[in-house]
Amino acid sequence: MTLWVFGYASLLWNPGFKVAESQPARLSGYARSFCMYSIHHRGSEEKPGLVLALDEHDGTACDGLALRAEPGTEDAALEYLRERELVSAAYLERVLQVELASGEKVEAVSYVIDPHHVQYTGELTLEEQAQIIAQAHGGRGPNCDYLYNTAAHLDELGVPDADLHWLTDRVKALRA
Repeated sequence: MTLWVFGYASLLWNPGFKVAESQPARLSGYARSFCMYSIHHRGSEEKPGLVLALDEHDGTACDGLALRAEPGTEDAALEYLRERELVSAAYLERVLQVELASGEKVEAVSYVIDPHHVQYTGELTLEEQAQIIAQAHGGRGPNCDYLYNTAAHLDELGVPDADLHWLTDRVKALRA
């Protein structure tokens, strides 16, 4: 079994499993967005943070990385990802077709937001997002570090995100 995983946020810089290969990839029909309250990793129940999620919208696409698990580690990788990503059931595990930069299409495990889950934020303004991210802290550290790392790694991939750049500048100003 070949296991591909679509990374679009923290999986870009912290996959947490052995990766044999990574390739730029695009997932159509989904947008990367700070649309999920984080009550474990980047916030708490008392003071939720925000994390990026894949939000399904017609006519959109999300650029990220397709990560192929090292052969022989697929079961362990999937177990790890389920423990990490499905901690509160706000994400839904889906196997979706992504297009690699080469044009090849592969099926990849992808974690998408459940728009009916209580942690789904809907459409927050960028200012509302910045106010939350600047103050939140969870089990994996400050919410702002998640933002900064994701924006930096997207830049390294050649996938700059104007909203993440605005949020980075605004959160740094709020924290100064």
